[in-house]
Amino acid sequence: MGSSRTEIFEDIQNFEWDKGNLTKNWVRHNVRYSECEEVFFNEPYIAEEDAVHSVKEKRFYILGKTDRNRLLFIVFTKRGKKIRVISARDMSKKERKIYNETIKKNT
Repeated sequence: MGSSRTEIFEDIQNFEWDKGNLTKNWVRHNVRYSECEEVFFNEPYIAEEDAVHSVKEKRFYILGKTDRNRLLFIVFTKRGKKIRVISARDMSKKERKIYNETIKKNT
C-alpha cells in the first residue's frame, strides 16, 4: 500500500498552514484544509515520494479519503516535523482506478 507510515511520516507532529496555503486549495479546487488533514489519518491510503517534482525540496503525494469518503490527491512536503500541503484536489479517474485497485489488492 505505498510506503509505510513510518517511512514517510516518521517524526511528523503536525501541519504547517500559512495564509497563502490555507485557502489556496479551497479557491482552486474546493478542498478545505481540514479535509487535507483527514486524508493523512484515514487508512487505507497510498503515499509515495514524488521524485519527478522534487527539484528544490523533496515532495510526496498521497492518495486517500476524507472522513466523508471524498477521494483526494495531495502533494506535500515535510518541513522539519511538519507536513506542508502544496496542492490538493479530487482524484482523477486514473488516480481513482489506481487507488481502488491497489487497496483491493492489499486487503
